[in-house]
Amino acid sequence: MPRFEEFEKLGGRGMLIKISKIFYDKIYLHPWIGLYFKDISQDVIESQQVDFMTGALGGDQIYLGKLPIPAHKHMFITEELFELRQTLLEEALEEAGASEDLKNKWLKIDDAFKKKMIKSDISECEKRFHTDEILAFKKIG
Repeated sequence: MPRFEEFEKLGGRGMLIKISKIFYDKIYLHPWIGLYFKDISQDVIESQQVDFMTGALGGDQIYLGKLPIPAHKHMFITEELFELRQTLLEEALEEAGASEDLKNKWLKIDDAFKKKMIKSDISECEKRFHTDEILAFKKIG
């Protein structure tokens, strides 16, 4: 089956939009992980997620943003924080009614970045830009 047909079988952009909305509603409402997103418009981050996952799952290659690792290098992402994010993603996939195939593919893509995203010490964080702040928040909730 051609990639694009497979992408549509997974639910296409419509399903990715639904999942991303549910997921980021959870992220932005969470007292701890939400702090990492407080200065970013939810609409923008949802759109970037949809565009990135569209290409990653076989749809059109339209994502123009930074790849996940360089985009998050200024964030102190611990194992616990990454796992919290993954739990919220799994909940969103379930609530959106994603197929098992889509869940497995999305989580496999997500997991591919895990080792490079997690930092054991804040000193491993790097600013993306001269004006960046290193984002590190104590656990809340």
